[in-house]
Amino acid sequence: MDKNITLGELMGRIKKEVESELPHMEWVVGEISQVQENASGHCYIELVEYRQSDKVVVAKARAVIWDSEYRMIKPFFHSLTGSRIKAGMNVLVKVKVTYSVIYGLTLVVYDIDPSFTIGEMELKRQQTIAKLQQDGCMDMNSQLQLAVLPCRLAVISSATAAGYRDFMNHLKGNEFGIGFKTMLFDAVMQGDEAPCSIIAAMERIAESEEEYDAVVIIRGGGAVMDLVCFDDYELALNIAQFPLPVIVGVGHDHDYHVADMVAHTSVKTPTAVADFLVENFVQENQKLTRLYQRSLLTLHRKVSTEIEKVTKKQARIRLAVTEQILKRKLALEVIEKRIENADPAKKLGKGYAIVAVGGEMATAKDIKEGVEVRLVMGDGSVDFVVGKVLN
Repeated sequence: MDKNITLGELMGRIKKEVESELPHMEWVVGEISQVQENASGHCYIELVEYRQSDKVVVAKARAVIWDSEYRMIKPFFHSLTGSRIKAGMNVLVKVKVTYSVIYGLTLVVYDIDPSFTIGEMELKRQQTIAKLQQDGCMDMNSQLQLAVLPCRLAVISSATAAGYRDFMNHLKGNEFGIGFKTMLFDAVMQGDEAPCSIIAAMERIAESEEEYDAVVIIRGGGAVMDLVCFDDYELALNIAQFPLPVIVGVGHDHDYHVADMVAHTSVKTPTAVADFLVENFVQENQKLTRLYQRSLLTLHRKVSTEIEKVTKKQARIRLAVTEQILKRKLALEVIEKRIENADPAKKLGKGYAIVAVGGEMATAKDIKEGVEVRLVMGDGSVDFVVGKVLN
């Protein structure tokens, strides 16, 4: 029988074999499943590897970043990624394999490559975009008709976020006095919980979608990793398929996420969303003003044209009336002339006389002896009795 050995001797052999087999530092890819910083400044993490097909853990190891290294790694990683080292990250770490006879195998981390983590995020983002394109969802929400004057807004944001306060102050305090009706749907706006929380808020909005003109999703600027939730496939899919137009304003001017791509309208920041909404009203007011001015000008032209027509008609009527008056005057003059010419007094003045018997004009047979006759002449009348008729 072989000689018995102690546990310590066995663990010592393992330590010797492991550390002699892996004497150099290695760059290792893994996902952080746990992170813990202790009071002494050390950072303890757990690295795992999942099988891609079903996410079953195929490897796991403890790792530690000693305080002396962590003081440099932590700020450098944050400055490049905009995020702290946290669970769920895929990382490329430079490690030295150590084995403790008491604590077992531990990977001592001497460096973390932040560019790898950023690259992994971008790769996942591109995969999400490709899947949405394959699903035919990229343009679905943008094809919805946004109300001409969207004033009833369902706002998804964190109630305590500075970005939400900026948005509301900018919207409600607009210089034009335009009134908006807003309803806040509070949600987690960063981290792993954000996609599910935002989707839940959208589901609540969908229950009364007829009460709103549009959905506004806003979040102020933050670290790169804080905003990576807006590249989530399920969140993007829900935005794309939502029955109301979705307006997204997330991050800084340079940020652009998958959520921006599938939304009806993407605006850079929360305050820019408020400006966009106010500008809709301003532009519509300008259109109405221009329409009013054009209508007024058209009306003035129409009135001027009608006045001109009436003036011309009045002139024609005056001319026609004047011509009729002249015609009637000439006719009256002719009649007056005829009347004047037919005046008996005028004829009597020329030597004519009127012979009357019994008050009636007489004929030759009325002139008989003894008949009273009145002879009317131009300068007077004479009454006499016929003494003798000669023929």
